Amino acid sequence: MASNQSSKFSGGDLEQQTPQLDLETKDFDYSKRSQWLRAAVLGANDGLVSTASLMMGIGAVKQDIKVMILTGFAGLVAGACSMAIGEFVSVYSQLDIELAQIKREKMKKENSAVVVATTALNDDDEKDDLPNPLQAAAASALAFSVGAIVPLLAASFIKDYRVRLWAVVAAVSLALAVFGWLGAVLGKAPTVKSAARVLVGGWLAMAITFGLTKLIGSSGL
Repeated sequence: MASNQSSKFSGGDLEQQTPQLDLETKDFDYSKRSQWLRAAVLGANDGLVSTASLMMGIGAVKQDIKVMILTGFAGLVAGACSMAIGEFVSVYSQLDIELAQIKREKMKKENSAVVVATTALNDDDEKDDLPNPLQAAAASALAFSVGAIVPLLAASFIKDYRVRLWAVVAAVSLALAVFGWLGAVLGKAPTVKSAARVLVGGWLAMAITFGLTKLIGSSGL
């Protein structure tokens, strides 16, 4: 009887512990995914605001659609390359630090044969957890390009100068609201406040760039 009760008790404990372990695993996986997705959203928002502001700035002094599109495209390429290189250098530095830390920990554990064997078994897991500079660089460049393509598409097929500017503002505003909401959902922050904050920030960036470029262009510099 005692053995049966203990087996039932242990089985019940296992059944209660298994869902908890599954929940912890799911939370951990979601946390890792949310970090990547949130970084992608921020990169796309950066590409959106910087490219739109650049196009609005050149649109303040030049009404030619070709000049505006070429300026936006140059901003897309330059920004994507800058994001990729910066992310590659940053993640590679982090990778060097983590590899150096792993080597120091292995040197400390060389005195125990059991620990050495266990460490050898965990080498593959450690390598999988290390950051990938190329992957981070590609993700940053892609995210920036996705955001930057929005104002380019909005202005590409509109010849009228004023309509083109308002089309860029409208498309960018919609994308800013979506990116702000998505970033808030991934970061578990208030969605309305976050979306409004991102939207107002994008408006300010475009307005300041447009205004200052207009001022400098009208002064004859």
